[in-house]
Amino acid sequence: MSPDPSHSPLSPYTVLDLTRVRSGPTCVRQLADWGADIIKIEEPGGDDTGGMGGPRAGPDFQNLHRNKRAITINLKSEEGVEVFKKLAASADVVMENFRPGVKSRLGISYEDLRPLNKGLIYASISGFGQDGPNYDRPGFDQIAQGMGGLMSITGKPGEGPMRVGIPIADLTAGLFCAQAILMALLERERSGEGQWVQTSLLQAQVFMLDFQAARWLMDGHVPKQAGNNHPTSIPTGVFKTSDGYINIACAGQPMWERLKELLGDPELDHPDFADGSLRSDNRDKLNQLIEANIMKDTGVNWIARMTEAGVPCGEINSIDQVFSLPQVQHLGLSWPGPSNERGETNYLGQPILMSRSKSGIRTPPPGRGEHSDEILGALGYSEDEIENLRAKGAI
Repeated sequence: MSPDPSHSPLSPYTVLDLTRVRSGPTCVRQLADWGADIIKIEEPGGDDTGGMGGPRAGPDFQNLHRNKRAITINLKSEEGVEVFKKLAASADVVMENFRPGVKSRLGISYEDLRPLNKGLIYASISGFGQDGPNYDRPGFDQIAQGMGGLMSITGKPGEGPMRVGIPIADLTAGLFCAQAILMALLERERSGEGQWVQTSLLQAQVFMLDFQAARWLMDGHVPKQAGNNHPTSIPTGVFKTSDGYINIACAGQPMWERLKELLGDPELDHPDFADGSLRSDNRDKLNQLIEANIMKDTGVNWIARMTEAGVPCGEINSIDQVFSLPQVQHLGLSWPGPSNERGETNYLGQPILMSRSKSGIRTPPPGRGEHSDEILGALGYSEDEIENLRAKGAI
């Protein structure tokens, strides 16, 4: 899938990518897939076989770093910082997820760059924010999941805290930062000025508590673990059939009445289950009754019958089954494309469809410094000057 640049909404914008690991690359991927010119900046002579971002040929790195060009710059050298500042003078966005303080020590903070480019959007993701009592602690996804309350409401009651099976703080921080960049670019259309936009793993994780956070902020209720049950809407959860498990999400009285009619068990008419509050109070007893009925038939049959009756339900798939689903294939969530390290492969596609604008794989993840000469040449450096920078270890 190689979208026409004229149909890529972000094709006019240039982004300098200083990001590593996951949260920052997640942000940049959103911009890259929709057409922005991403210049990935890495250290010269780095190790591509592993590290915190995984090996360059690994699926994680490949998935995060498609649709970019690459240059190596030694930001610890005076000449390297000069090269970076020349790039920043004409760029639209600088994206970084260093620990707070690193960019200032390198001399490439927003304050350092703004005099060179008043329209520059400078975007930062950190573990806990750019200032405050915990700003300088190292931040990792699981730490944010714990500090941000998510692990206290995930898992079964009595079995201790449980992390979510994806790096949700990293991913959401990246997505929120991409949103912030787009808002800043829109605002720049009116003001002509850039700004520094920030988020953190902790901020993203706390925001993602959503209704669970609102239960505390508004009602003083501290949510607890509920396992596969929905915290407030019962019956919603995982139920065992004769050949596996399915999800049922029976939110609200009309859906409950439809499920009750479909199951046809007179015990479900007990006064203990008359309304949502009573069903929540008696959830264990209710779930046992439902499961006793559900176990009489297969998951496929129950899903067909419940869907026809208007009761939300669904299978519980492994990852390979997900990408075999006709609906997932129809939505184009697997993108075939080239890789320098792996040959033809498949990338995870964007979850957004637009009627005119397209996203897709334009270029594979770049090799380290693959486009250094091309990028520096466009800045006005001669071949001799580029070789001199290389000899000094600046690039």
